[in-house]
Amino acid sequence: MVDLFLGKVLVKNNKDRDELDTEREIVLQLQNRILMLFFGSGECEKCQEFAPTLKDFYKKLTDEFYVERSAQLVLLYVSLDSSEEQQEKFLKELPKRCLFLAYEDPYRQELSEMFEVQDLPRVVVLHPDCSVLTADAVEEICKLGPDCYRNWQEGAELIDRNFMMNEEFDEGKMRSMTDPIRRVKYKVEDQKKKKKKKKKDGVSVEEEEEDEDGDEDGNDGGGGWG
Repeated sequence: MVDLFLGKVLVKNNKDRDELDTEREIVLQLQNRILMLFFGSGECEKCQEFAPTLKDFYKKLTDEFYVERSAQLVLLYVSLDSSEEQQEKFLKELPKRCLFLAYEDPYRQELSEMFEVQDLPRVVVLHPDCSVLTADAVEEICKLGPDCYRNWQEGAELIDRNFMMNEEFDEGKMRSMTDPIRRVKYKVEDQKKKKKKKKKDGVSVEEEEEDEDGDEDGNDGGGGWG
C-alpha cells in the first residue's frame, strides 16, 4: 500500500488542505490499513448520487460518535473531473477526513489506467499489500453499508479487536467508559471473597475452581452474581 504512493503528495480534504509529502507521513497514514480508491467526477450524475452514501458510510466507520475506535480504513478520492474547479466543488460533498490527489498530479490518470477504470463511480478496495480486495465496492456499500467493512477486514486478515460499532445507539445498552473496568474489578474481588470463604470452610483452591467449572454447566451453588 505504502509503496503505491511513495514519492507522491496526498492532500487532506480539510480546510487547510494539509499535504502528506514525506515518506514518514505516507507510512503513518497508510500502513496496515485498507484503502478505498474512489474514482469519480462531479460531472457524473451517478457519482453525485453516490457521494452522500459514501460519505455516510465512511463517517460511520471513522467518526467517534459511531465507533469506539476508527476503522483501519482510508478513503482516497481520485478525481477524473475535467477542471480543478469541478474537483474542488465535488470535494465539498466528500468526507473531510478523506485524502485526494491534486488536480495537476498526473498520477490520477495513471491510477485510473492501472485499475482499468471504465465506468463511474468506482470504488477499488485495496489490501494493505496493494492487492485488490474488491474491484468495485459501490454496490456492496449501497446494499450493506458499514457491515461490508467486516468482510474487507476478514479478507485482509486485519486484526483490530478494539473496533466496535455502537449497537444502533440503544440507550438501554449504553454503559459508562469505566464500566468494563468496574466489572472486572468486582469480578476479581468477588472471586477473592469466595476463595477466602472456601479456605475458612476447609476447602482447597483446586476444589473451589472445580466448583466454578460446575457452575458453568449450570450447577450453581449460590456463590455467583445472583
